[in-house]
Amino acid sequence: MPGRNELIVSALLSRHGRLYAEDAGIKLADRPGPLYQLLVLATLLSAPIPAETAVAAARELFAAGYRTPKAMSEAGWQDRVDALDRGHYRRYDERTATMLGDGADLLSARWHGDLRKLRDEAAGDVAGITSRLTEFPGLGPVGAGIFLREAQEVWPDVVPYVDAKVTSGAHRVRLPGDRETLAGLLEASGQPARLAAALVRVSLSPRAASELTASVRD
Repeated sequence: MPGRNELIVSALLSRHGRLYAEDAGIKLADRPGPLYQLLVLATLLSAPIPAETAVAAARELFAAGYRTPKAMSEAGWQDRVDALDRGHYRRYDERTATMLGDGADLLSARWHGDLRKLRDEAAGDVAGITSRLTEFPGLGPVGAGIFLREAQEVWPDVVPYVDAKVTSGAHRVRLPGDRETLAGLLEASGQPARLAAALVRVSLSPRAASELTASVRD
């Protein structure tokens, strides 16, 4: 019979195991286009705004055709601002439009538009990947964590990826909060990116966390 941890993990995956990339319409794969789109989403999610707003802004940028570094760079600054505004990303629209343009230029110049080259340059080392990701404008350690939490869906080298948000969610649903045990649960689930996303979602919603724990009985 499954133990309590296993029951919680199962409930997390079934109720909340949806990638933020999926919400943004990104068909995540280990290819330049989807990885760049995830980078854009991580940049938008880094701002202190609701995740739903960041996701909506990402969808507007992609709907406008800005799905590659080249397209993002070639778009006019005002066009990027307008797309962000359509997603109600208004408080940070002008600064973010600039950062997205500069980030696209950096990716094209240094890694030829392909984040796999960034990963390979770091030899798959998580600390090395993180350090390089934080070179992108607007993408600090928090944003790098957002990217890597979802990228572990297609980058086995970074599995299991556990950061403070994942740990916070674990505490909320009474899973072990130490990194080693939590990493083991992510790996054992077979869906580490989805479990990480579910833990982030419950970390952001006390109600979802309480409803989930109430539904799981010892």
